[in-house]
Amino acid sequence: MTELGAWSEVKPVTLEVIKICLEMRKQIEENVENEKDSKVYIPLVYASQVVNGTNYVVKVFLGGRDDGVCVHAKIHQALACHEGKLTLSGFQFPKTFDEPLKPF
Repeated sequence: MTELGAWSEVKPVTLEVIKICLEMRKQIEENVENEKDSKVYIPLVYASQVVNGTNYVVKVFLGGRDDGVCVHAKIHQALACHEGKLTLSGFQFPKTFDEPLKPF
């Protein structure tokens, strides 16, 4: 089990993380230059941090371009008592497919 406040190791996305990424798709695409309405949007791997809610850093593959770039998105999910609200708290773009995901 990951210690409170520490980042987990990077691992393949779970169904829960995929759902979070799909809910945040519009916000992520709006913030990533020239990637609005990407034809391909595939969450790949993630790391998480339990704080006052949960922080996720997720690598998302964005298709529709010849180079197939990725975005590293930081998403905060509030505690259930705060309705579990999702917030895009940062992103790094562009990233290559082979660049390792590192919490930021």
